[in-house]
Amino acid sequence: MCGGCVKTEYPSRGNTCLENGSYLMNYVGCIECKKRDFVMITNKATEEDDGEEIITYDHVCKNCHHVIARHEYTFSVVDDYQEYTMLCLLCGRAEDSISVLPDDPHLMTPLF
Repeated sequence: MCGGCVKTEYPSRGNTCLENGSYLMNYVGCIECKKRDFVMITNKATEEDDGEEIITYDHVCKNCHHVIARHEYTFSVVDDYQEYTMLCLLCGRAEDSISVLPDDPHLMTPLF
């Protein structure tokens, strides 16, 4: 992976977890060919491991095929929550948790 191609390595993205795509605001340009062009997605793979879905792919320079970053996205259901995580040099790091129930117990206010 290439820290020279990005503005910030693993920027904090809060709860924005990308299952696909690229965070181009963080892309400076390819350090190998010195061009700032589209970023291709290659080697995309999806696997399921013990109820957890893991999607991985490479961000690659369109011109010289230099590998800019490796992207990993995970999805799982834990108790009553959908859990999402993302870790990528280009897209950043993020995690999110969403209740599968109509009313999220974490957001409910006590009655007394």
